[in-house]
Amino acid sequence: MASHIGWSPPGLANVGSYQVAGQPYVSGHGAHPPLHEEQYQFPYVTKNVTVVNHSSNTIRIHFNSTSSGPVISGLHYVELDSDEDSFTFNAKCKQIFVSAPANGGNDASYRVIAELTGIDRKSMYDLTGSGLTEHLV
Repeated sequence: MASHIGWSPPGLANVGSYQVAGQPYVSGHGAHPPLHEEQYQFPYVTKNVTVVNHSSNTIRIHFNSTSSGPVISGLHYVELDSDEDSFTFNAKCKQIFVSAPANGGNDASYRVIAELTGIDRKSMYDLTGSGLTEHLV
């Protein structure tokens, strides 16, 4: 009889889920209009996420919708403001949002690249609170 002592299924606290090479995810937007927000829901919890700007127009990456609190006014985003500018989040999450300010009326272009774990996205909690959806005091 086989024993599974010490075996742990994929889960948020399962270290092995983050140590192995992740499943690739690549998406993006070729004509993201100004003042628009796009949500990317990953099929599994991420190991890391990289966003690359492919235009000279500014884009903002955040973990919550701008409608869920002071994401923009609280500066709870990373801004990419030039062609080939990129940022990598070494973070577990189930979604990210990309928005664009006025940009002088021009569309932005970018790519979202993620490394996914085998952890079901339903296991991931919402990323909220100080530094994400609330003003720091």
